[in-house]
Amino acid sequence: MPELPEVQTIVNDLNRAGVAGMPITGINVTWRKSIATHSIKSLYDCLVTCSIRSITRRAKFIKMLLSNEMWLFVHLRMSGRIAVCNSNDAPDKHEHVTISFADGRDLRFHDTRKFGRWYLVAAPATIEAHLGPEPLDARFTPARFGTMLKQHNRQLKPLLLDQTFLAGLGNIYVDEALWQASLHPQTISSSLSARKSGKLHAAIVSVLTTGINNLGTSLGTGRANFYSIGKRQGRNKDQLNVFRRTGLACPRCVNSLIVRRVIAQRSTHICPKCQRRS
Repeated sequence: MPELPEVQTIVNDLNRAGVAGMPITGINVTWRKSIATHSIKSLYDCLVTCSIRSITRRAKFIKMLLSNEMWLFVHLRMSGRIAVCNSNDAPDKHEHVTISFADGRDLRFHDTRKFGRWYLVAAPATIEAHLGPEPLDARFTPARFGTMLKQHNRQLKPLLLDQTFLAGLGNIYVDEALWQASLHPQTISSSLSARKSGKLHAAIVSVLTTGINNLGTSLGTGRANFYSIGKRQGRNKDQLNVFRRTGLACPRCVNSLIVRRVIAQRSTHICPKCQRRS
C-alpha cells in the first residue's frame, strides 16, 4: 500500500503535469465500487464542466479541491495507481476510473485488486475528522509526540500504524523509523522517556523525508508495486535498512542479521541486537 512518501510523490507529479485548472469533459467508471459515496451519474453530474482547483495530500489520501467547492479524495489502498496520458491511448482492463480533460488528456485510476476508493464530499472533515496529525507538519513537535505516546499503553508498531493516532505511516516506514530509533516494535508507548520519544520523532521525520526525496519506495516490478504517474518507480528501496532485508547484516550492528517477526498480524523487520525488547 502506498504510504505518505508515495502519495506525496504522486501529488507532486500531478501538480507538475498541470492537470489542475483544466476543464473536466468526461468521467468513465468501469468498476462501480471504486466510487464510495455517489452513483456514477451523480459523480458525472458533479464533475463535468468543473476543473480541479488544487491537488494536495492528507495522510494516505490524494485530496483534490474542485472549482464547484466539492472535494475528491482518492485512497489507493493495496494496488491503486494514477496515470496521466493521452485520451486516445488504449485503455487497460484494470483502469476503473477515468477523468477526461479538455486538453485531450486523461487522469486514469488503475487498480488491479479493486480495493482503492474515490470519495466525493462537500467538506474535508467528512474524511479527515478521525485522522491523526501529519508527521511532517510543523505542529507535530517532539513534545506533542511525547504527550501522545504517554496517553496510550500500546505496542509501538500497531500504534504507529493506527491512522487515528498518526497519519500516513505504513509498514515500511514504521519498521525503518523504529530501527533508526533503536526501539523494539513491541515496546509500550507510555514507557518511553522524553529522550527516546524525541529520538523516535526525529526518526519518523527522517525516514519520511528521505522517502519523499527519493520519490517513494518501489519494491519490485509487479502490478502491486508502487509507480508514480509516469510509470516511474521510486528509488528509496536502496535506503531501506531493515524492511524486507531478512537475513542480511544490520547496517548498524554489522554482525547481527535482520529477522522477520509477525507483530499485531503485520510482517515486521528488526535487528534483534540493537532493537532489544526491554
